[in-house]
Amino acid sequence: MKGFFVHERGLCESANVGPGTRIWAFAHVLPGAVLGADDNICDHVFIENDVVLGDRVTVKSGVQLWDGVRVGDDVFIGPNATFSNDRFPRSKVRPERFLTTQIRSGASIGANATILPGITVGTGAMVGAGSVVTHDVPPQAIVYGNPARIQGYCGADSGPGAPAAVSARDDGSGAEPLDLGGCRLLPLPTHDDLRGSLVAVEFSGLPFVPCRQFFVYGVSGEKVRGEHAHRVCRQILIALHGSLHVILNDCSRVREIRLDSPGRGLLLEPM
Repeated sequence: MKGFFVHERGLCESANVGPGTRIWAFAHVLPGAVLGADDNICDHVFIENDVVLGDRVTVKSGVQLWDGVRVGDDVFIGPNATFSNDRFPRSKVRPERFLTTQIRSGASIGANATILPGITVGTGAMVGAGSVVTHDVPPQAIVYGNPARIQGYCGADSGPGAPAAVSARDDGSGAEPLDLGGCRLLPLPTHDDLRGSLVAVEFSGLPFVPCRQFFVYGVSGEKVRGEHAHRVCRQILIALHGSLHVILNDCSRVREIRLDSPGRGLLLEPM
C-alpha cells in the first residue's frame, strides 16, 4: 500500500486513500470510498462506497459510515456513533438516492450519538455522547440530549482556561473594541430613578443613522437566528429583555458576546 497503512486483518478495497492514513484490524473500506491524509480508522469500522473523509479524521471503533456521509477535516467520530441515510427504511426497498449527511471540519461526534439522515453538523460543533441529532447543528454549537438541543457554544478560544463570554454590562463607559472585524460594544445613555430605568438612543450619536428597526421575540432557548453575514449593512443589537449570546465569526476569529442589558449595544460591521 502506497503511503498508508492497513492492518493485516483489515480490509481496504479503495485506492483513494491519503498518505499517512491508518486502517486497523477488522475495519472494512469499500472500493468507492475516499479517505484523506492522516486519518485514523479504528477496529471494526465499516465505510461504504459513497463516503468521503477529509484529512486528520478519527473514526473510533464500532462506527459505520453509510452512503452519503461527507466528513470534513479534523473531525472526531466517537465509538459506536450511528449514522443513517434513509428516513423511511424498509427491508429490500432502496430509495432513489440516499440523503447526504455532512459533518463539517473540526466537529466532534460523541460516543453512541445518532445522526439522522440529511443532517449537517456545523464547523467546530460538539455533539454530546448518546445524543439523537434530529436537526442541523449550527457552527460552534454544543448539543446534547434526545432530541439534541443547543446547550452552549464553543469558539476558537474555547477549552480549559478560556475566557468567559464578554458581558454587555462589563466596564461602564466608552465603546469597547472586540478585536474582530471592527465590531464593538457601545454604551447607551441610561437614566435610573425610583420609577425604573430609561435608555434614550440619539440616532445622531450612533456610528451610523439607522434606516430600520426590528424586534425579535418568542424565540425558544434552543433556537439560533442569524447564521449569516451582511456585505454592506451595519447593525446594532440590543437585548431589550432577558439575555442572549451572540457568536461573532469573521472567518479568522470567533468571539462570544453576552448581551444582557438595554444599556449596551453590539455594533456589527459588514461581514
